[in-house]
Amino acid sequence: MAREPAGVRVEGVDLSYGATRVLRDVNLEIRPGEFFAFLGPSGCGKTTLLRLIAGFATAQRGRILVGGQDLSPLPPWKRDVGMVFQSYALWPHMTVRKNVAFGLEERRVPRAEIGPRVEAALRLVGLDGLGDRRPSQLSGGQQQRVALARTVAVRPKVLLLDEPLSNLDARLRVQVRRELRDLQQGLRLTTIFVTHDQEEANTVCDRIAVMSEGAVQQVGTPMELYDHPANLFVAGFLGTANIVPGIVLRDGGAAAFEITGGTRIPLPAGLEVSEGARLMFRPQDVTLLPAGAEPGNRRVIAGEITHREFLGASIRYGIRVAGAEVLVDAPHTGGEHHLPVGGLAALALDSSRVKLLSA
Repeated sequence: MAREPAGVRVEGVDLSYGATRVLRDVNLEIRPGEFFAFLGPSGCGKTTLLRLIAGFATAQRGRILVGGQDLSPLPPWKRDVGMVFQSYALWPHMTVRKNVAFGLEERRVPRAEIGPRVEAALRLVGLDGLGDRRPSQLSGGQQQRVALARTVAVRPKVLLLDEPLSNLDARLRVQVRRELRDLQQGLRLTTIFVTHDQEEANTVCDRIAVMSEGAVQQVGTPMELYDHPANLFVAGFLGTANIVPGIVLRDGGAAAFEITGGTRIPLPAGLEVSEGARLMFRPQDVTLLPAGAEPGNRRVIAGEITHREFLGASIRYGIRVAGAEVLVDAPHTGGEHHLPVGGLAALALDSSRVKLLSA
């Protein structure tokens, strides 16, 4: 069932609805066989971009190529692109088998070929034996697999997934996203996945395009985006980030960041500083120190504990430091003593882990 994967290239795409600019000069290169995500909050343009690739919308400027072919003049049914919708869009009066066969019939695939391709697609998604059921007789996860089987059966060059897990409960989402990854890897199928859920994107995708207000903010692997965010939006959207206001002070070749209120954090040598930059570090980059402990080469900051949250493997403390609140994750071990809310804490921050980022 697999075919040679095709790459996708988005070149200078702009799209507006009236005075509202939905996509702003979007340029992306998606590699053949890659599992790629458009990640961002609601209204950022990610689903609109997916619909452009599918042919359900038209850009005012730019073009989209699949396997080197410009799709602009082609209607959706001639683009050799398969899309799984958020609602699954199954025909309720048809059996599972007929739902999966629908796209093949529309493409006038020979009748003798349709049956074997339908059964192969159902086996691929683990639904063999359920072909005679109606969608209403299936669970949410099974309905999602039917939608996948229907799309995979037509053997598209590119698979588009529009938040396909959003209708599933949390436990089932974890199971199905693993199945999606296994299916994509088995077929070597170029796949573009739209989601607002960073955990989903991080766990299944090779690379991610983080989007905001119609523009691509940064493209990279999940680890690259988390460890080296390009700006404050990316840092705050992927994981929890401490973003602290203040000013940069220089003394010869050395530089420090002064948090509003007077606390100074040494900055790594050679760190570039732009206007209005803020200090960013992750909750796990800070260590809570017991009274009298030696900080080593780390900077110690004093603060008051404002709240405490139990996260299972860790305890998250909110600590007021000068004019900012800092989140700190401390490992949880059963039976150990936890610091009280309202008490004072000493924080050790490794200055090599901090970053200065702008909006």
